Amino acid sequence: MIAGLRGLVFRRESDALLVDVGGVIYRVGTSTTTLTEAGDFGSEVFLHTKLVIREDQQALYGFLTEEELTLFELVTGVTGIGPRIGCAILSIFTAQELHQALENEDVNLLSTVPGIGRKTAARMIVELRGKLPALEGGLAAIAKASPIEREAAAALQALGYSTVEAHTALAGVPADAAMTVEERVVAALKLLGG
Repeated sequence: MIAGLRGLVFRRESDALLVDVGGVIYRVGTSTTTLTEAGDFGSEVFLHTKLVIREDQQALYGFLTEEELTLFELVTGVTGIGPRIGCAILSIFTAQELHQALENEDVNLLSTVPGIGRKTAARMIVELRGKLPALEGGLAAIAKASPIEREAAAALQALGYSTVEAHTALAGVPADAAMTVEERVVAALKLLGG
């Protein structure tokens, strides 16, 4: 899995950034926020990425911050919202604005995103309702996680859990400096298993 790319900006497209990594050009789908802040041709850039594999294609999506990647994973976990619509959501809303729209159950505001109708907006509200605490302060906490926490979260993600689910479960594991990564993963799995 490609978790990140460090390279030079080769070109910006309307919905993607082309990144030159040692002579190999990667097309990385992204939000307008990342496109705007990535810099001009030749600028060094690091993107937190997610590889999306479908039957007919493989696509890479990436963002300048872990917070934006986490939010992308969260919204694309909603039934009917794919990566392109996920990028469109992040292009329109900040994490705070999205949280507010979901909390207020603002179907009209959410359905202003191209590709999201009223039914999908309502589904977003229902499916993300239980995950709202992760949006409030959790995204920043995920970005500041220790190396051990990140390694444990990566192991949980390899098992199929989302970034938010992994970090939320790990936050429930008592802080013990003597615990190994494996022990933290096992404890988090027990919490996730209910």
